[in-house]
Amino acid sequence: MTSEDAIETEERPDEAPKQLLSRVDRAAVFLMLLGDEEAANLLARLDPTELETLGSAMVAMGDIDQERIAEALRDFVNEADREILPAKDRSAQVRTMLERSLGSTKAESMMQRIEPEARPRSIEMARWLAPSVLLKLVEDEHPQVIAALLLMLEPEPAAEVLSALPEDVQSAVVTRVAQIGPVSSQAIGMIDSLLSQRIGASFGANTLTLGGPREAANLINLAEGEVARTVLPSIAQIDPALAEAIEDEMFTFEMLLELDRQAMGRLLRDVDNEALVDALKGLKEAQRAPFFASMSSRAADGIKDEIDMRGRLAKSEVEAAQRKIVEVARALADQGEIAIGSDDGEFV
Repeated sequence: MTSEDAIETEERPDEAPKQLLSRVDRAAVFLMLLGDEEAANLLARLDPTELETLGSAMVAMGDIDQERIAEALRDFVNEADREILPAKDRSAQVRTMLERSLGSTKAESMMQRIEPEARPRSIEMARWLAPSVLLKLVEDEHPQVIAALLLMLEPEPAAEVLSALPEDVQSAVVTRVAQIGPVSSQAIGMIDSLLSQRIGASFGANTLTLGGPREAANLINLAEGEVARTVLPSIAQIDPALAEAIEDEMFTFEMLLELDRQAMGRLLRDVDNEALVDALKGLKEAQRAPFFASMSSRAADGIKDEIDMRGRLAKSEVEAAQRKIVEVARALADQGEIAIGSDDGEFV
């Protein structure tokens, strides 16, 4: 090896790695390394031109070897090393991102919740109110106002309010929901002021109801130690009905997903087939797996076929079926035949 070769060899580690991919290709590789949900969330933020460019690159790429994967990751790291994220105009940047993903109305409501200078407002209070209470607040208002408010609520309570409106108002509200477009901060301030006046004048301070047996049960389930074993007996001495209501809420259907195969099999022997189909209809495929794993393949295939053939179910129907199964599980737990939860504060 000549001295020139030695010098060239020594200098190679300092040379920039050869670029095998374009910037678009590197972005495509990085995106394909993400999970489907994370990738979908990022793609949803692109405009049509960006989406077409990146999508075309993803489709056109063949097998991607380790060297190209490393290049894509290295490019991401290099960009991160060079990048400075200034605090100036951060609120405007976040607002723009939220508007692209949520729309201007919901983005404005979210900004009011997350900006440091934000203060509790009646619109946020409205999100806690029962649909029947919300209806009384806005039933006499212009459909445009009702539409704007419903867009700031979660879909289910908003739908309940809509269902309770007169038919002619329903049509006007839905039309405006479909066409409303950008809502200015002044309009949102007007709705906030209106709600503040209505809440104070019509219902006073008692309209915002928080807590209940379910919230108490959630706290106990999440608490560490022996909270359930100490708190519930104490409550039962003062108010047995309340203790029972809390205990009912502490057994959740989600706990059944953690049962071992033997316990699940024992549970399924006592579960009505119709209730099981309705309960599983409301679950994702991965959540159904513990149930199917405890059945014979023939029985599992039969249940799957029934689920596929079952028509659309209301959420209340699914929850009622799941509650039936929870009641069966709780009875078996009381008899000592199965164990529900763990030994760190949940029931056994």
